[in-house]
Amino acid sequence: MEEEDQALFIQEPQHRPSVSTMEAQGIPVIDLSPVTSSNPSLSSIDALVKEIGSACKEWGFFQVTNHGVPLSLRRNLLEASKNFFSQSLQEKKKVSRDESSPSGYYDTELTRNVRDWKEVFDFLAKEPTFFPLTADELDDRVTQLSNKSPQHPSHFRDIIQEYIEEMEKLAFKLMELIAMSLGLQPKRLEEFFMRGQTSLIRLNYYPPCPFPHIALGVGPHKDESALTILAQDEVEGLEVKHKTHQEWVRVKPTPNDYIINVGDIIQVQLLQNFNFGM
Repeated sequence: MEEEDQALFIQEPQHRPSVSTMEAQGIPVIDLSPVTSSNPSLSSIDALVKEIGSACKEWGFFQVTNHGVPLSLRRNLLEASKNFFSQSLQEKKKVSRDESSPSGYYDTELTRNVRDWKEVFDFLAKEPTFFPLTADELDDRVTQLSNKSPQHPSHFRDIIQEYIEEMEKLAFKLMELIAMSLGLQPKRLEEFFMRGQTSLIRLNYYPPCPFPHIALGVGPHKDESALTILAQDEVEGLEVKHKTHQEWVRVKPTPNDYIINVGDIIQVQLLQNFNFGM
């Protein structure tokens, strides 16, 4: 990152890092082996569906283990990500995002009008991706979006694309379980996202911060996506707000697991299309 004015990163006092934040001992850790094994029992699937439903209702977050994603893919992506972000700023800016392409590198993201202390690289899951030109449902015009790929590290694009394929498999598997927890057919939610989906992978890098007492890597926010599948490294930092207690709790990294965030889009789709009691 470039030398920046410290004032751009100052969080409101209520949002600043706190050493008193509780550790999330109780965040659900859900074993997906009933749907990744070859001969699952109906009782194990039923129990899994109930676990998913309870986690979504109480937290909106949960961790998954035995998810079926090869560990080698995650290691390869982590290594490629480290190699990319360790390059000079000049080299990284060769693949900066711009008005014609929302993918690529940037380090100026805002959360609630405050700069995040991080660098990002975005990559669209499908290329090209066609996106509505306007919000008007009667306007069928689309714009074409494409990815940017750096020359270094080598095979960067191939590694990302292979990883995306596994993430999409996991995402649709999770949406089936969420649908079943709501008493719907397994493929019911998937129908909304197979048409014109705009999945992407985001690589986040958090450089050492010279003023960590007033800045955050990412400020408090909600994910507007359907699902976020997050791979943490060994460094703690993620915090989630408990739906009932409304307190921020720290999520302790668990090797090889993924953290799942049920985003706003799924909740909106449910409210618009189904009549559920709250």
